[in-house]
Amino acid sequence: MSDTPQILLGHHLKKLRLPTFLAEYDKLAQQCAARNEDHVQYLLRLSELELIERERRMIERRIKAAKFPAVKSLDSFDFTVIPSLNKTLVMELARSEYIERRENIIALGPSGTGKTHVALGLGLAACQKGLKVRFITAASLVHELIEARDDKRLLRLQKQLTGQNLLIIDELGFVPLSKTGAELLFEIISQCYECGSIIITSNLPFDEWTDTFGSERLTGALLDRLTHHVHILEMNGDSFRLKHSKKRKISQK
Repeated sequence: MSDTPQILLGHHLKKLRLPTFLAEYDKLAQQCAARNEDHVQYLLRLSELELIERERRMIERRIKAAKFPAVKSLDSFDFTVIPSLNKTLVMELARSEYIERRENIIALGPSGTGKTHVALGLGLAACQKGLKVRFITAASLVHELIEARDDKRLLRLQKQLTGQNLLIIDELGFVPLSKTGAELLFEIISQCYECGSIIITSNLPFDEWTDTFGSERLTGALLDRLTHHVHILEMNGDSFRLKHSKKRKISQK
């Protein structure tokens, strides 16, 4: 009979979806009693633990939903290798305030200079702020859009993509797009315009984007939207991967 209140409390906490309350209330009660803390201090500390754990789980869900190919932070990025990159600007962007202002980011530079790493780092920072993020390569995005159009679910996919606070499109320019693919990608970017933020990484300078989209008119209209409110990250330098490969070869000799 003496166990009944504890059983009922456990049941109620589960129904209220307060798992941290359930896991910590007994141990924390003993700690507060030992410190002579009153019931208000006890409830305050218990509710703080619940909020911290809830925020941690929310961030985990955001990161999973973003579909990052790898979780990378800006802390692990070596800014000294790419002197052309404005570190101060990147760290300011990591505060994610540009997303509130519906601004875009375009990272330009040769392959292997860390553009994807920076995009992933900024995406992770946005997730940690509780924002909705989606990461996808340009080729995969176009493939998904064409497939969705053929299956008559294009509107649903467009709504899902434009509902993100931040859409990261990686590796634009690596593969030329078909006319249909270019038009569908343009439509998504147009729909996101001033509704959310976009990060694009590309190995091509702007004057070569026509080679990817196949139309000067379409490319001009796309750049007009993307660059209206934009932060451009110049990432010119030697390839990280090439340097690491050379170091491995030297160490193996």
